[in-house]
Amino acid sequence: MRKTLTALAAAAAITIAAVAAPTPADARGRGAAVAAGIIGGIAAGALIAGAAHGSYYGPGYYGGPAYYAPVYAPACYWQRQRFWDGFGWRLRRVRVCY
Repeated sequence: MRKTLTALAAAAAITIAAVAAPTPADARGRGAAVAAGIIGGIAAGALIAGAAHGSYYGPGYYGGPAYYAPVYAPACYWQRQRFWDGFGWRLRRVRVCY
């Protein structure tokens, strides 16, 4: 895809340069042709760059093929709990998430 767009951009640049180049008979009205060539080149470059870059938000935004679920971090805290180890009651720290 990138090679195709590069070839298309090169062909467009050569075409615009050939059309915008003044001939000796047109040397007087050259300013309008140069302005048209510059405006056309900027427009073509913007279109090619937009096609090459793709979507800003990536796939999945506005109906794309992928869906990304929001990820929420669990609310956790540390708590001391008593437990029986077979010989007696002991305390341990346990992480509790809800």
